[in-house]
Amino acid sequence: MKHTSAPMSRTVLGGAGVVALIAAALTLQSAQAAPAKAPEPPTATAAAQRARDISSALGANAAGFYYDAQNHKLIVNVTTAAAADKARSAGAEARIVRHSLTSLNAARATLKERATIPGTSWAMDPKTNKVVVVADRTVTGDRLKQLKSVAASLGDRAALRQSTGTLRPLIAGGNAVWGSGARCSLGFNVIKDGEPYFLTAGHCTNAVRSWSATQGGPEIAVTETGTFPGDDFGIVRLTPADLVHPSQVDLYNGKMQAVTTVGDPIVGEKVQRSGSSTHVHGGDITAVEVTANYQEGAVDGLIQAGVCAETGDSGGPLFEGDTALGLTSGGRGDCLFGGESFYQPVREALEKTGSHIG
Repeated sequence: MKHTSAPMSRTVLGGAGVVALIAAALTLQSAQAAPAKAPEPPTATAAAQRARDISSALGANAAGFYYDAQNHKLIVNVTTAAAADKARSAGAEARIVRHSLTSLNAARATLKERATIPGTSWAMDPKTNKVVVVADRTVTGDRLKQLKSVAASLGDRAALRQSTGTLRPLIAGGNAVWGSGARCSLGFNVIKDGEPYFLTAGHCTNAVRSWSATQGGPEIAVTETGTFPGDDFGIVRLTPADLVHPSQVDLYNGKMQAVTTVGDPIVGEKVQRSGSSTHVHGGDITAVEVTANYQEGAVDGLIQAGVCAETGDSGGPLFEGDTALGLTSGGRGDCLFGGESFYQPVREALEKTGSHIG
């Protein structure tokens, strides 16, 4: 796979070329219990925070949650009528389902132990109350037989489907940054120890040490560290002292989107991603805490979205309005016939690299 870049005028990291998100940490208010049902959360970000609070309070009776973006409703899955009453009083629409989050997580653990097969992925789908397992077209023969056997052993907690696409990291690149023989997208401009850096995909930083803004151009940044597989993020130190570091993402229509916050995604949230190969595409978050078994190894804790991405989009930003959510990791399919993609949560990348947006 290839990595990509954007031309740079003067010493500006951005504009029609390399562009990134810069955000201040988002302070989220916890939902407070009220005697009557609280108003529906107006945004997906607010819904995600409220859902985590509610799920924590429900304990073993929690069974996942998602956001109805069209109607601005938070839906919380529960396993008992008493838990449903608690969820409603806390401002959510409750839905009684069969499998608890604990039971579904146990199913995921079984898959990890017995079916970590390259070309597969799995994620808990709160809308169907199942763990959805996907096998790409490379999973055949004995490996497919093994996967079917493990999925069947989980009963109605799991659903297996096969994809005609191939699961792969999307090396190549939001606006492009170039390395020797590779192209990736710059994701987010960040600050570490008072100095300018940017975040991108870990499989990109593992492949490239010296970065430029144009193919074969002068060095503008040097990889400091990267993590892949396991996670998929890397941090790169900018080298020119006067390099400008804008808090924007390129929308590829002559406009820039300012990004000022960091958020946590929720299933049902409508998002966009920017990449140097296929530019801007949008869709819905379809799962969180996803495991993707690339040929290079497994990556856990990913965000999954019904958004296409292709080679060259790796590392680029996933966002909703002014909120930064993730870094493009991999995907299946393409933007001609459709596909789905996976993202490293940006909050985790910030915490583990000791950096911050802004």
